[in-house]
This record gives sequence, structure tokens and C-alpha cells, in this order.
Amino acid sequence: MARESKKAPAGIRWRLWLGGFALLLAGVSTGLAARKVQQFVTTDRQFALSRYQKGALTVEGLQYASRYKVQRVFADDFDRSVFAIPLEARRRSLLAIDWVEDASVSRVWPDKLVVRIRERRPVAFVPLGADVLLVDGRGVLLDQPAQSRFSFPVLRGIRDQESDGQRQDQVIEFLRVLEDMGYQSKDVSEVNVADPENVRIVAQVENRAVELLMGDSNFGRRYQNFLKFYPEIQKQSPGGKVFDLRLEGRITAKD
Repeated sequence: MARESKKAPAGIRWRLWLGGFALLLAGVSTGLAARKVQQFVTTDRQFALSRYQKGALTVEGLQYASRYKVQRVFADDFDRSVFAIPLEARRRSLLAIDWVEDASVSRVWPDKLVVRIRERRPVAFVPLGADVLLVDGRGVLLDQPAQSRFSFPVLRGIRDQESDGQRQDQVIEFLRVLEDMGYQSKDVSEVNVADPENVRIVAQVENRAVELLMGDSNFGRRYQNFLKFYPEIQKQSPGGKVFDLRLEGRITAKD
């Protein structure tokens, strides 16, 4: 039995064609309008970033990072529309500046940019050769800013040729030691994590610097035990400066 083909009435077909053409025309019109708007905001002078207007480029959050380095990122953007400036590219350039951990760049209508900086937070001093640098919690080495005053223990065991990831592991170990020691960490002036299975600390005990071999755990308890018996230790080893606390219940003076 032959199948019957059903065709839509001619009026319906025409309406479908007209509807599709109207949608196409609307899409083309919208695209042309958007292109004209884009051309307008990227070329009209009222949107240009002026080097002479106060507050045209606002930088927030700077304390130790170089303001000069931050401003240099935008040196080629003055006299250019703020809507033509590639914000993500500028953000990546900001992240390459030392002391900058994170950054954002925003346009403010009609002709301004606002830069927000989050700086790195150092946690320790790190001696490297003849220099003393700072290191943050992610293992990034930082130059000491001029006229800055920090009060951190010295972290030893870090080498310049190591990656940030390797240094981060050592910083994590350093922070674990201080956290485990709690309020007693105020006595600590140095932590050496070169051997994570035998962490060494230098502590100020009764105005005297002593080096303590702490093992890899129970740092707070071992240090507290050392303080408890320190008067007796002084009598037995009056000239001792290095003590091994790794064996539970036993403190040994080292030569």
C-alpha cells in the first residue's frame, strides 16, 4: 500500500521562512550593534587611561612589593582605552613580581583601572651564602624590603638550587615544629630541617643558646622535659651546648 506524503500548507511554510529570516536578521543586527559598541568603547577618548588624571590607576594592598614594578606593568596602557587593555595578561605579569602572591585588575567606568594586590606572608629568615632572605609558606624566597622589621626564627637546611615545591616541604616541617611546641616556640631562634628525621633547634634557655636534637616528633614534650631537668643538666654538663633529646626519658650532652 503506497504511503501518503503530507505537506504543510503553503501559508505555514511561508510563516516559517519569514520567522527564520527575522531571527537571522535580528542576529545580524545584534552582531553589528555589538561590534559598533566595542569599536566605540575601544577607540573613543573618553575611555582612555590618562597618565595625568589622579586616580586613573589605583593600586591597593602594597606594603613590601615594589610600586614601581607594579606600575611598569601598565606603562604601555596609558592613552589607551581601558576596554582595550587585556586584564588577564596584566594579571599574569603582576604575579611574576616578587612579593605578589595574587592580584586582580578591574575596570572602573569610564576610564580607570583598580589593581588589588595580595602580598606573600614570610614565615622565616633563610641564610643563603652571604645573604639572608625571607621565605613564605609556599617556599618562595623573598628579598628583605628596605626598612622592614620582621621577627622570625631562622630556617636552616634550605638550598638556593631547590625548587619552590622542595622548599615548601621544608617550610611545612618548620611550621610543624613550631606548632607542636606551642607557646614554647617563643624560645626558638633557629630550626634546622636538613634532616627531617632529626630536626635540630637552637633555643634560648636562661639567656643561653643551646642546640637540641629533637628527632621527628613530640617536639613540645621533649623540649618541656629538657626545661624541667635543665638545672640538673647545668650541674652535670656546665659547658654543654648541644643535647640529644631523641631518646624518650633520656637527655645526652654532645661534644
